[in-house]
Amino acid sequence: MTSEERRRRDQYLARKRRRKRKRTVQIIKRCTISCACVLLLVFALTKLLLRDEKPESVEAHRSVPVQQVVNQETKKEEGFQQKVIEEAPDFTVDLLTPNQYSRPQMALKEVKGIVVHYTANPGTTAEQNRSYFESLKETQKTKASSHFVVGIDGKIIQCIPSSEICYASNERNEDTLAIECCHQDETGQFTQETYDSLVELTAWLCGKFNLPVESVIRHYDVTGKECPIYYVEHEDAWVKFKEDVQKYLDEHGTEQKQDLT
Repeated sequence: MTSEERRRRDQYLARKRRRKRKRTVQIIKRCTISCACVLLLVFALTKLLLRDEKPESVEAHRSVPVQQVVNQETKKEEGFQQKVIEEAPDFTVDLLTPNQYSRPQMALKEVKGIVVHYTANPGTTAEQNRSYFESLKETQKTKASSHFVVGIDGKIIQCIPSSEICYASNERNEDTLAIECCHQDETGQFTQETYDSLVELTAWLCGKFNLPVESVIRHYDVTGKECPIYYVEHEDAWVKFKEDVQKYLDEHGTEQKQDLT
């Protein structure tokens, strides 16, 4: 074999080895991609199965769909007559300036419930929270407001007329009144002054709009948001609050006069 023939043979063998290596690399890449896809599919299926099989102890308090809970709580028997608190609680009327971010002046045609909230900023006053709602007409950061704000000292400020919607309770803005409550720290627990004013205000509103106490709900009951957080984490305290509202109505309310004409 001549040197030229050997050179050509070596070049052929070299090209053959390169093609073989290239095919091997391509096979490895395809196998890697296929394995990755299979692993992702297995992970997704496993996650889905685990989500569907969460222990009841973790999700027991959400075993009933939120909207179903709301519908059950706001149901009012035909012919229901709530007692009326003749004397309104002591509150300051300081209405927000009409604007699209906190007071859109949209009519609230019917009041079917009352939603209790807690403020997102511990240690602030009712006046400061009212000022925040007012400032949104300038900052335009978000849409937020409440019909009433109850301070740490028990002071009540009305920010929105009860005939208008506020931006507080998501899809329930259209048929509920909202009460924001101030609190001292991250626990969200209300002071006794805040609590007493909230009970009195809620009872008065129930009488004014002929609502059963069962129609008083938390923001949590609408969206699942942990608001007011203390009453989400302490269901017994929430039950006690509604019992106190009913007790206030029973002790201070008077029967509505029925129109017999």
